[in-house]
Amino acid sequence: MARGKLRIYLGAAPGVGKTFDMLDEGWRRKHRGTDVVVGVVETHDRPKTIAQIRDLEVIPRKRLTHRGTLMEEMDLDALLDRRPEEALVDELAHTNVPGSRNEKRWQDIEELRDAGIDVISTVNIQHLASLNDVVERITGVPQRETVPDAIVRAADQIELVDMSPEALRRRLAHGNVYPPDKVDTALGNYFRPGNLTALRELALLWVADRVDEDLAAYRVRHGVTEPWETKERVVVALAGRASDEDLLRRGSRMAARTHGQLIAVHVRAADGISGGSQGMGAQRRLVHEFDGRYVEVTGLDVAKSLLNFAKAENATQLIVGSSRHSRWLEIVRGSTVNRVVRDAGVLDVHVMSAPRQDSIVSPAGRRGRRVEVPTRRRQLGWFLGTVGIAALGAALSPLRSSLGLGGALLCLLLAVIAVAAIGGRGPAAAASIVATLAGDFFFTVPYYSLRMVDPTQILDIVMLFAIAGVVSHLIDRLATRGVQIARAQAEAEALARLVGGSVLSGAGALPDLVTEIRRTF
Repeated sequence: MARGKLRIYLGAAPGVGKTFDMLDEGWRRKHRGTDVVVGVVETHDRPKTIAQIRDLEVIPRKRLTHRGTLMEEMDLDALLDRRPEEALVDELAHTNVPGSRNEKRWQDIEELRDAGIDVISTVNIQHLASLNDVVERITGVPQRETVPDAIVRAADQIELVDMSPEALRRRLAHGNVYPPDKVDTALGNYFRPGNLTALRELALLWVADRVDEDLAAYRVRHGVTEPWETKERVVVALAGRASDEDLLRRGSRMAARTHGQLIAVHVRAADGISGGSQGMGAQRRLVHEFDGRYVEVTGLDVAKSLLNFAKAENATQLIVGSSRHSRWLEIVRGSTVNRVVRDAGVLDVHVMSAPRQDSIVSPAGRRGRRVEVPTRRRQLGWFLGTVGIAALGAALSPLRSSLGLGGALLCLLLAVIAVAAIGGRGPAAAASIVATLAGDFFFTVPYYSLRMVDPTQILDIVMLFAIAGVVSHLIDRLATRGVQIARAQAEAEALARLVGGSVLSGAGALPDLVTEIRRTF
């Protein structure tokens, strides 16, 4: 059995016509052949609302006694026994009389839906749990009855019943909402024009946010990746520079002009060496001051990750800072900014220049600062890359007839790789040079000389130098990453011990903290 659907009429204030519209919709469906009944309707003795029931079937209410007072409540059992196709249940946030099956009416509605009955209900914006305190600050009137936002957001349909403050105040003045003796009090308190304007805007924003969620879900279901300019979303790419504050201010102004949303994103490089998030605290605080949202994503390709994020957020504007790399580095490595502009598609990209003295915000000074291998390993690498490689060449020289030039060069190349893994970039470069000289000295004709006469052997030696240089560079990068990963793991474990253990609690917290820091570092 399929679960029943829920349609909600949402209003900004009492009297806008939610119950009237609910009854009118139920009557239209009844005359289209749908089995519709009124589970409960709160008419508040308004003649026009009572007349709107017309010939709809009304389930009699259940009578309950609470503290000696006879009260009426919706008869959930009778409604479940009747099993109509659709039920009209007014006031979603209503609190049931003590002794009822459920505490809240929205819980009754959930049971009806579980039984396969479609439900049409009503609620005012002030009854939403997340907005309850906001409405109280606006109106000065506390709202004791609330409904979880998740219940309303999960509705299959939400229809906003809108009315201008002036029209609603006229409706009150004509006696269509409250009795004549309460009209003046209502107009001078809850229904002041400023209150109604604020509540109306609050309702519009909440519904717009709900519609935005539906749009995002639709785009995912249908595989839509190109941005739809339904709402301005300004994404600012942060790189950890001091000039990022200028980017954020520009983005905030652009978002404010269009009543859009500001989103700041920082792309962390997946290798963990560059593009780290250290020093981003100031930018995060500034984003929150601008009522924006800060997000960090991780990716191997910064440009691609940035564009994927912007498209996933359905962004309309993307602000990036100009590159601070030299022309040579842009030629060798490529320009992230150029790639973003080239692959942006319909997304508008704004490239902002930054001062030349712009620096990277990082506790270590410069982002991307090279992580060196430990000193002892580096010293061992230097020894093996010089003395060790030369000794290896000398040790292999008696076997040159069986190894041949190719076999000897492969052995030397393997030694260079080992040096790169142990000592890093400097020892690896020295090892490449020493291995080339050793190969020439011990294994090319004439032996024990740096002269070469055979063009093929010259090519072999040159290739050894080139391959040794490339491979040692790659091995060095892997070794450096391994060092940084080990440090990151150690820091994470230290933080886990500090937070999860007893280090930060108890009378001896400070001495324990100092001891833990000394032990870690």
